Amino acid sequence: MTANLLNTYQRLSSPSAKKILLVEDNDVNRMLLSDYLTHSGYDIQSLPTGSNFFKTIKEFQPHVILLDLKLPDVDGYFLLESIKQQPSFSCIPVIVVSAFAFKSDREHAMNLGASQYLVKPINLIDLIAAIEKELAKAHPC
Repeated sequence: MTANLLNTYQRLSSPSAKKILLVEDNDVNRMLLSDYLTHSGYDIQSLPTGSNFFKTIKEFQPHVILLDLKLPDVDGYFLLESIKQQPSFSCIPVIVVSAFAFKSDREHAMNLGASQYLVKPINLIDLIAAIEKELAKAHPC
């Protein structure tokens, strides 16, 4: 058991762990996704609102952003559009994770610069595949 805990600690604290910013207002979803992604070897920073979005990006420097579109304080589409308009952040891939399941929602997000669009409830294997696909691409950041 100690070896398992040590291996987990080493994996989680690895300086090479890819950073993911998770923006999700639902506490349970945020906690479950954060725990799952941490267990999968990613370094996770999570936000329940969009209020500290740009400050967190600047400080945390994520490799990928997982963004819910329906947030209590700001429209997720606005955040998506704003990040893609800022040269220092525009190269960070944004994977939208939303309950908005209409084709028009997906198209709108993709037109604003989303890399991928996953509809809740998400399949965790599909989420990891989407993240790994984005990490495998050469992003100019």
